[in-house]
Amino acid sequence: MKAIETFRDSFRAPDLRNKLLFTLGMLVVFRFLAHVPLPGVDHARLTAVLNDNALLSLLDLFSGGGLARLSIVALGVNPYINASIIMTLLNQTIPALERLSKEGEYGRNKINQYTRILTVPLSLLQGIGVAVFMQRSGVLPEFGPQNWSATISILATFTAGTLVLMWLGELISEKGIGNGISVIIFAGIVGRLPQTLQQTLDVQTNFLTLLLYAVIGVGVIAAIIFIQEGQRRIPVQYAKRVRGTKMYSGGSTHIPLRVNSAGVIPIIFAISILLLPSQIAQYFTNSETTWLRDLSTGTVAAFQNPFLYNSLYFILVVLFTFFYTAFTFVPNDVADNIKRYGGFIPGIRPGRPTAEFLGRVVTRITIAGALFLGIVAVMPTLVGDLTGVQTLRLGGTSILIVVGVVVETMKQLEAQLMMRSYEGFIR
Repeated sequence: MKAIETFRDSFRAPDLRNKLLFTLGMLVVFRFLAHVPLPGVDHARLTAVLNDNALLSLLDLFSGGGLARLSIVALGVNPYINASIIMTLLNQTIPALERLSKEGEYGRNKINQYTRILTVPLSLLQGIGVAVFMQRSGVLPEFGPQNWSATISILATFTAGTLVLMWLGELISEKGIGNGISVIIFAGIVGRLPQTLQQTLDVQTNFLTLLLYAVIGVGVIAAIIFIQEGQRRIPVQYAKRVRGTKMYSGGSTHIPLRVNSAGVIPIIFAISILLLPSQIAQYFTNSETTWLRDLSTGTVAAFQNPFLYNSLYFILVVLFTFFYTAFTFVPNDVADNIKRYGGFIPGIRPGRPTAEFLGRVVTRITIAGALFLGIVAVMPTLVGDLTGVQTLRLGGTSILIVVGVVVETMKQLEAQLMMRSYEGFIR
């Protein structure tokens, strides 16, 4: 009841009400675009193709169901996400970009601009890949060199759809509530939930099983929130210092090191790489070369083995979590910044000892975060085998995104409400 009262109070502040309504309006536009299909699509064949292809099901997650209908926003924001990941990795490997990322607001704006530019060729490349696959599967028979006008139109539509969603996401971030790109992905996942629930109720008639599934779901959500919000706070003490004619007083603060600082990116990396061998092998299962046909058939069969697939999935998620954390958190840079501003960690000497201490702490908490992500990644299979409910998948990328977006949006709403002397959601 208190949450309902707080939500009602948020509509009493005109500017906050406008932000909420603007966000809802942009989501309505997104859902409308996701239901506008490309012309010439064989929808019956499309459904069969999606049911047999796990990679396209993953891409459909980020398109908010747009790929399942092969709509004008079929690629979703996936090219933009890939561009953001690439830019994040390049920031740590290219000195010019690394210097630019440290130039405050100007540097962030330039990197965001580069990310938008990189999104265009990535959208085009992904659009070509999806269109060629759909053409070979009989879903888009008009695509190909035999019909250049239709081919150019389809690729331009795919690219423009991603750019429109990217623009909508930036509008939500600027004028609405929450991170726009995350909110769009969240809306797509939630938008598919009623249909999934209906399919589950049609297939599963054992209410005790559904009750067990719901209890496990509540526990999983609670665990995700606990881990996602978990952090190790490293205390930092600043001494008094004099600059010119001014004296700056010292103080104390902390460095929040999150248990899961990588988010869902390791899961995205892992599943993309894990599905690649079987996807390539499927193209050669009908080859006339005996050894190539046998190798392809064996590869497809191996990756269809649940134990092998989930074991590799778990290992890759753990490895990518360490890999991404190492790229995004550089102890030497943090230690240099602390030393530059006259700070130190109590009991640790500034400089190299501080960097080594931060490196040890990050490695320890990343172990917990990596194991957590690995368990969440394989959880759909584990829970499905335990309860027998296969139509409603509990875990993986979807639930991490949904829970993360809800928590972050509540935090932003909480901050807005606290500024207006209202009681917020979070205690």
